[in-house]
Amino acid sequence: MHIEKFTFNTFQENMYVLSDAKKNAVIVDPGCYEREEELELQSYIENNKLNVIALLNTHAHIDHVLGNQFVLRKYKVPYYLHEADFPILQSVENYAHVYGMGNYKVSPDPTHILKGGEALKFGEMDMKVFHTPGHCPGHVVYYLANEKLVVNGDVLFKGSFGRTDLPGGSMEVLKKSIFEIMFKLPEETLVLSGHGDDTTIGEEKRTNYINNF
Repeated sequence: MHIEKFTFNTFQENMYVLSDAKKNAVIVDPGCYEREEELELQSYIENNKLNVIALLNTHAHIDHVLGNQFVLRKYKVPYYLHEADFPILQSVENYAHVYGMGNYKVSPDPTHILKGGEALKFGEMDMKVFHTPGHCPGHVVYYLANEKLVVNGDVLFKGSFGRTDLPGGSMEVLKKSIFEIMFKLPEETLVLSGHGDDTTIGEEKRTNYINNF
C-alpha cells in the first residue's frame, strides 16, 4: 500500500491518499481549499492512474472537510462520517468566513453514517473504525492492522494531542479515547496525524505529555 500526504489550507492540515497495488484509492480528510490545492490532488491521482473509490472523514472540523465537495463532485464516490459529527459538518458554512474562507464549498451529506466498530474494505485495504471522541463528538480513526498504521486525525499528534476547547470537546473523554483505544494498538503502529509529523503508538506512549494530565 502507498501513502501520500498533502498539507493544505491555512490550518496546515494533513490529508491522505491511501492506495493499494491495484491502484484503488481512498481520500481521507481532504483539506484542499484553494484551486491550486485541488489541482495538486487531481494531478497526483491522474498521474498515478488511481481509481478513487471512497472519501473518509475522521471528523468534520472545517480544516478537514474543505475539499469534500470537490472530491465528491469530481469522483462521485461514497462518503463516510460518524453520525455524531453530522451537526459539526452542517455548521461549517456558518463560520467559514470567520477564518477567511468565505468561498467554502458546502460539503454534501455523508452517504454512509458510521457508529464505530465497522470493518470496511476498499480494494485490498481493510480498515477497522474506532470511535475516538474528545476532540469532537464524532471523531473516528481508521486502523489498518495489516499495514500497521492508523489514520488518526486530531486525536494524537507527535508529542501532543487534539484540542478540547471547541464545541463538543472534552479532555476527560479524549484521554479515555487515547488510553483505552489508541494506546491499546500495537506499539509499532504508524500514526498518521491530521497536523504535523507522523509518529508511532510506542513513541507516544513513552513521550506524549497526555501522560502528565
